[in-house]
Amino acid sequence: MELLKTWLGHPKELYKLTKFKMGGYKAVMPKVDEESLSASLRTCYKHLNQTGRSVAAVVRALDGELRDAMCIFYLVLRAVDTVEDDMTINLETKIPMLQNFHSYLYQPDWKFMESKEQHRQVLEDFPTISLEFQNLAKVYQDVIVDMCRNVGLGMAEFLEKKEDSKKNWNTYCHYVARPIGIGLSRLFSASELEEPIAGRDMEFAISVAFFLQKTNMIRDYLEDQVEGREFWSSEVWSKYVNKLSDLAKPENIDKAVQCMNELITNTLHHVPDVLIYLSQLKNQSVFNFCAIPQVMAIATLAACYNNKQVFRGTVKIRKGQAVTLMMDATNIDAVKAIMYQYVEEIYQKIPSTDPSSSRTQQIIASIRSMSVPSSALSRIHYSPIYLSCVMLLAALSWQYLSTVSKATEEFVHTSEN
Repeated sequence: MELLKTWLGHPKELYKLTKFKMGGYKAVMPKVDEESLSASLRTCYKHLNQTGRSVAAVVRALDGELRDAMCIFYLVLRAVDTVEDDMTINLETKIPMLQNFHSYLYQPDWKFMESKEQHRQVLEDFPTISLEFQNLAKVYQDVIVDMCRNVGLGMAEFLEKKEDSKKNWNTYCHYVARPIGIGLSRLFSASELEEPIAGRDMEFAISVAFFLQKTNMIRDYLEDQVEGREFWSSEVWSKYVNKLSDLAKPENIDKAVQCMNELITNTLHHVPDVLIYLSQLKNQSVFNFCAIPQVMAIATLAACYNNKQVFRGTVKIRKGQAVTLMMDATNIDAVKAIMYQYVEEIYQKIPSTDPSSSRTQQIIASIRSMSVPSSALSRIHYSPIYLSCVMLLAALSWQYLSTVSKATEEFVHTSEN
């Protein structure tokens, strides 16, 4: 019955979820012809589905050869990230592995069988990934190996200079998120689906990557603590507690929330650059690829803001919410309207006593000025009769709809990436 209550409270999401189930997903997630792929490439897409379900949706929707290049790019980065995240690998092994990881793309038999991480299959079956990497056009290979080298070296340097680097989480993002943002833009340009300028003007691309990276680090605080990882900036958390782990203690919950609100405020400063970057994209599939994760991120920040649950368990956006975002975020005006909606949601939750409240209000005012929705893009208003019909539909069919298609379950999980 909880699912029914959720739908009754969000009728638009029920409508979008139903539309998605009945074929609407094809507009944002066209099916890949699996039969036309080689066995090794099919395996790569299988790994993609298993290790990055939300990413798989937008990768599969890309046009032409960019789709396969992006699949391999993601799997290579997932492999590097798995090495970094695996706390069972000692630093004497981990650091040189990260520094040399790009070279493994040219070693057909290289694989790593000792990982205990959740996504270790990308290390265990790396020969399949490296095979498909070498099947890509050289222009894509050059970008992927360059970004893999930069990310691996950045991660290794962060681990070697752990204390200095953690003072400001922009340092970690510089090491890891920056090369990813640059790499994505270079791939868009290499595919010729976007103008060459997309591969050269990097300031906004870097902000796009920072926005996603910081959102993930905020959301994953508790998971990272359990696994022994720490990414939050000590410049911020040291204002509130003596150790980052102290934020999870019940007696520190008010300080923990204030600390998180400050980090969310910091992250919101990337939104204006995100909107500028998206406004420059021309190809629809590339736009969807970039826009969908960004609107998922702003919705995640709105869910996390001033929310004690971040320090007690998992905070996720609703499945119907995620589907609605996927189906709506198909043009820049729609994305602006979505950004406006969620920063307004954050604004309504700002506590007057929060130390960062004035700064949060200031950045929200800046985002508002860039994203005020036009009358044509105002959020849809449903008549009482329509809402009644939707609620009746929900009451009659909630059990059926609770088993939404496997595609929805796999592709809409707003997960780990």
